[in-house]
Amino acid sequence: MEYRKIGAVIRTLRQEQNMTQKQLADKMNISDKTVSKWERGQGLPDISLMPELTAILGVEMENLLSGDLTPNESDGGNMKNTKYYVCPSCNSLTFCTGEAEISCCGKKLSSLELKKAGESEKLHVEAMEEDWYITSSHPMKKECYISFLAFASGDRIQVIKQYPEWDLNVRIPKRGHGILIWYSTGQGLLSQLL
Repeated sequence: MEYRKIGAVIRTLRQEQNMTQKQLADKMNISDKTVSKWERGQGLPDISLMPELTAILGVEMENLLSGDLTPNESDGGNMKNTKYYVCPSCNSLTFCTGEAEISCCGKKLSSLELKKAGESEKLHVEAMEEDWYITSSHPMKKECYISFLAFASGDRIQVIKQYPEWDLNVRIPKRGHGILIWYSTGQGLLSQLL
């Protein structure tokens, strides 16, 4: 571990919260000399103090210990670049427009890899009035089903949750061109252009 990098992170986060070393020390019932020692890279907080320190500073322990607070790169707000996370235990869906550290059911999740659907995997889409009518012959059994589908355009995303035993039968408003995205519990995250 690089003591100086960790100390720099502690100093940066403390200053962002407009706290003095003494104020941080008082919150943790330690001396301000101890906080100064950490910030100068002369030592590290005791492991028993880490949960309280990270809560006060509003940082994940992993980021504090790595000494890294590098901001995410901006994607320009394009919703087509959204990252999707699905919990393997409870099938909860989380999505984010940038890099994120997501956990669910006690497990750290990785963003799903978006794959272009092959011809046999594509959903059936037809225009109906002012909507797209989307259907699929996917079996939709508990063992393997389409958990959600989403339509992402440059400035918005619409997500529709699906459940096993339901027929996939969805209407979404036409809003120009975009990407139709769906998550199959057996095939992963797939997409096709609309």
